[in-house]
Amino acid sequence: MTHEGRQPFDLEGLVARSRHGPCFICELLKGNPDYAHHIIAEDEEHILFLSKYPTQRGYALVCPKRHVEDLALELSGGAYLALQARVHRLSRAMNRVLPVERVYVLSLGSQQGNRHLHFHVVPLPPGVPYEMQQYHALMAEHGMLDISVEEIAELAGQLGRAYADEQ
Repeated sequence: MTHEGRQPFDLEGLVARSRHGPCFICELLKGNPDYAHHIIAEDEEHILFLSKYPTQRGYALVCPKRHVEDLALELSGGAYLALQARVHRLSRAMNRVLPVERVYVLSLGSQQGNRHLHFHVVPLPPGVPYEMQQYHALMAEHGMLDISVEEIAELAGQLGRAYADEQ
């Protein structure tokens, strides 16, 4: 099922890559062009980038650069709060750049796939019918937004500038 302005998505292929391929975040950090994403911001400890498979305009991920798999066992309280500070700062930047009704924040992945800890930070635009919000708004099964590479690059730049201003 697809909606207007969306394109079908190979969810089975993504699941296979997530479960059997290398860590996409570590590969991005190594500079592997097959795992390139549009980076919003980065510092010594964290990287923020737009999703290659957006279900909403501005869909981003916030990650520690160090390969961390377990939030509770591998991050100190201070490291967790530093990561969440970036999530909060990006959420504020999203509100400056995009029309936003709410910013969704969740961590997905498991030991079976997408093991590197990361937070999905997803702006929900105003006016989305309630039945198409929440998990529905995030589900790849409903298709990916059809956004040009140029538009994604421009959005990453806008979010990056707003993020920098949110000191």
